[in-house]
Amino acid sequence: MLRRAALAAMLIAVMSVTASCSWVSGLFGHHDASKPTSVSVFDAKVGDCFVAPADVKAELANLSKVPCDVAHQQELFAKVDYQAPGSQGSAAGTGTTTSAGLADAYPGDAALDKFAQGACAEKYTGYVGIAYPDSGLWLTYLLPSARSWQQGADRQILCFVTTTAGGSLTKSVKGSKL
Repeated sequence: MLRRAALAAMLIAVMSVTASCSWVSGLFGHHDASKPTSVSVFDAKVGDCFVAPADVKAELANLSKVPCDVAHQQELFAKVDYQAPGSQGSAAGTGTTTSAGLADAYPGDAALDKFAQGACAEKYTGYVGIAYPDSGLWLTYLLPSARSWQQGADRQILCFVTTTAGGSLTKSVKGSKL
């Protein structure tokens, strides 16, 4: 009986000393939701909010996701499959378009950039609630890299709402008409 009491006392002492350790707080469900979590660019969802990367990179594999009520610089408002000029298959009114008619050859940065500018601006109104030229916010996008295009079926452009001059947002911009 004395051993059990001593063991219990020792366990309580160890738990109280290590309560601030992340593995203990993880056991009990204490997670700081304001800290960014790493999300693959392929797993990002429309409506997710992200902290902008500190360093500009040619290719991004992961994004730093935060809740939209935490300071962030970007919100994913659309995922659009690249469509070669003249191809059909737009899924009007949705956050994505179909991938019918996708070419196997990488179309190049200029073609992807031109497509992304138009496609993201087109989707902007439906998400933010105001036309892009009338908005006080900006948009940016991520394009498939030549390498990811050639390695698989990476044909999606990710469209993000962002602020001017590196400012932060603290709520979702969906339907905000900002």
